[in-house]
Amino acid sequence: MQPHDHVFLGEGHELAERRTWSVIWLCGAMMVLEVVGGLMFGSIALVADGLHMSTHAGALLLAALAYGYARRHARDPRFSFGTGKLGDLAGFTSAIVLAMIALLVVWEAFSRLLHPEPIHFAEAIPIACLGLAVNIASAWLLSGRHGHAPGHDHHGHDHHGLGHQGHDHHRHDHDAHDHQGTVLDRDNNMRAAAVHVITDAAVSVLVIAGLVLAKLFGWLWMDPLAGLIGSAVIASWAYTLVRDTGRILLDMNPDTHLTETLRQIIETGGDRLTDLHIWRLGPGHLAAELSVTTGSDRQPADYHNQLSSFAGLSHVTIEVQRQ
Repeated sequence: MQPHDHVFLGEGHELAERRTWSVIWLCGAMMVLEVVGGLMFGSIALVADGLHMSTHAGALLLAALAYGYARRHARDPRFSFGTGKLGDLAGFTSAIVLAMIALLVVWEAFSRLLHPEPIHFAEAIPIACLGLAVNIASAWLLSGRHGHAPGHDHHGHDHHGLGHQGHDHHRHDHDAHDHQGTVLDRDNNMRAAAVHVITDAAVSVLVIAGLVLAKLFGWLWMDPLAGLIGSAVIASWAYTLVRDTGRILLDMNPDTHLTETLRQIIETGGDRLTDLHIWRLGPGHLAAELSVTTGSDRQPADYHNQLSSFAGLSHVTIEVQRQ
């Protein structure tokens, strides 16, 4: 049995890590500038926006640390299926933070509706515009098609059951599969970081619109209304992230169409697929476990060759039982 790696990180993992750190430094500098400037010039609005920026910087820090940990421990044998899911765990956690931010915005907005406070437009509007500019710059840094990281080996593990006695003979084949741009390739860690930036940018646009209308027409209620709309946007993104990352963390079947296709291919010729499990190991990497009952003399390698054309099947286990 040849030793092999279980490295199931997404393509461009290190590039994504560097981009995330770049955005953290940008947000951190903006946060310090706003807090220090607010304290020097007596602007509570400036201090508040700086503290708000710190929540997103913290979420981005979580994403960067997850990238670093997954990269450093990618070949740690303690992780049976590698560290590819760490980004999904970080994305799930980040989504919970987003949901908490949405609740805080709702609380603040209702407080402003019930107890209106005077708005210092001369300070608030430039701060909102500056925050929007930082978010646009951050989104630009995080966006773009990631470069290709060094190729990862894709491992197919064939378990050949001898009769019904439970004694297995193990084969380890190393086949490369082509990657396709599907949701299975999605890096939820980068996605969560981008969501923090994009939602903050969207809220900044709403806040600017609300402040301008409040200044022009005296509609002070427009500011908290913009906050409520922004919180709905944040909550919607948070829900989507929790749903998608939660499915991966619970090993939910990521592609039912693929499952049925595999079943049809394996059962061609009279064989019977008695058990099949498919789950995601990391961005662009799927694992599959199959149990096949056959009356022929087909070997696990024969079934493995049938599946070799499927993109992203990086870890395949096949058990063959004779009728």
